[in-house]
Amino acid sequence: MKSEVSETERGGEGGQGEIGCGTFDLNALPQDCIATVLSFTSPRDACRLSLVSTTFKSAAESDPVWESFLPSKYQALIPSSLSFSSKKELYLSLCESPVLIDGGRKSLSLERGSGKKCYMLSARDLFIVWSDTPTYWRWVSIPDSRFEEVAELISVCWFEIRGKIKISMLSHMTNYKAYLVYKATTGVYGFDFHPVEVSVGLVGTEGSKRTAYLDAGRGLRLRYQGPPRRIGLFNRSRLFGLQSSVPTRSSDDQYPKARVDGWLEIELGELFNEGPLDGELEVSVLEVKAGHWKGGLVIQGIEMRPRISDT
Repeated sequence: MKSEVSETERGGEGGQGEIGCGTFDLNALPQDCIATVLSFTSPRDACRLSLVSTTFKSAAESDPVWESFLPSKYQALIPSSLSFSSKKELYLSLCESPVLIDGGRKSLSLERGSGKKCYMLSARDLFIVWSDTPTYWRWVSIPDSRFEEVAELISVCWFEIRGKIKISMLSHMTNYKAYLVYKATTGVYGFDFHPVEVSVGLVGTEGSKRTAYLDAGRGLRLRYQGPPRRIGLFNRSRLFGLQSSVPTRSSDDQYPKARVDGWLEIELGELFNEGPLDGELEVSVLEVKAGHWKGGLVIQGIEMRPRISDT
């Protein structure tokens, strides 16, 4: 890879002279110099630049580059039973396989393209109203959860889940989105007609609020439900003086989506983390107004991860 630099200089008496700096080969730079430059880019850019030449590939594969993309104090996060041949292999492992931290109450992973941190708070790390009462909730272990226990909802009227995380744990200058990660059992009920209220914000502030439906079947029904049938020129409901029973279609974000790991997730909101701040981020999921019984959910946790468009 070569670069050419030239400069035009105006001489005395109106004369002009051209100074040519010629060309230089970037591949001639020391590999550690190239590696230092690459460490100030991103994992995605380092992979792209590795295609420039064999020299750049060697620098881009080096441990100093990939160590710069790892979280600070990452050594304490890696179980002693695991070993990796390179820092790049360790980085990719953290992207694919979250590690448990904080005594198994949270998990940490990295967003592959940027190296920004993703966290999931386990159900045990959340505040769940009535979770200590077996009549309403029970704690079980299932093989496809990353945590030792998940919370299974038996039946409640007051549905309230809250989670908190220190702002300082999140990556700086990053727009985070929060998601409730859960499953619906075959006997799920009570979530099809009444939405839950979700919010994300700093502790001590009101935060942004929205409504969402935890019943995945409702979203599918609305998405594929056709318009009301008509009789002649009149809508059947108008003919009998009734309001249409077809709900208004809303954003897909109001309904759960399937994850690649087999769980469901519902978006709860987002927050931009400008930089190192004191305080905590609080996320909540509530349904306390309808007054009806509901049950049949399995809660794995609440996940905070960067928006892909910002990485």
